[in-house]
Amino acid sequence: MMEQRTKWIGGAAVAAAAIGGVALLRKRPETPEYTLVQRDGAIEVRDYPALLVATTVQSGLRETALKQGFRTLADYIFAKSRPGNKIAMTAPVLADNGDADGWRTRFVMPSRYDRDSLPTPANDVAIETLPSRRVAAIRFNGSPNDAALAARESELRVWIDENGHKGAGMVEHAFYDAPFVPGPLRHNEVLIPIDAG
Repeated sequence: MMEQRTKWIGGAAVAAAAIGGVALLRKRPETPEYTLVQRDGAIEVRDYPALLVATTVQSGLRETALKQGFRTLADYIFAKSRPGNKIAMTAPVLADNGDADGWRTRFVMPSRYDRDSLPTPANDVAIETLPSRRVAAIRFNGSPNDAALAARESELRVWIDENGHKGAGMVEHAFYDAPFVPGPLRHNEVLIPIDAG
């Protein structure tokens, strides 16, 4: 009787885990569409269309600036810094050091929006359009600390050179998961725009 009960509890736990996994898959945020041009292991060359993004720039060290940037953009999409309805979260969160004033954080807006249909942001958030572009991307799992990002950028730059591509822009970091997701389960990317020719 005890053995049967143990099997039933074990079976129920597996079923609950499966249901939870399906629920998580259904709640995955929207990600930008792209055309895959080339794949080489963890590296891909992708063509992205123009993307509508909410952007903020924060000064300071990378992690501190990006945490503040994330909070600022989250307040915008979740209607904490403005009136109106919430905007759905998307992935990835994009970040780069391309602004002289600090680190730039971007949320890609859901595809159902255009500039005219987005709520007006607060002063520290700008709505911009990233032009269509080709990027080389390298995927990795784990904590996206400075050392991991620098190592992947170096690996990607070597691959770009060895495969006859030419870098056409600054490095960007793409983070697909919330900070509370355990490091080994996190999906991150380093992106470098390249010439499409």
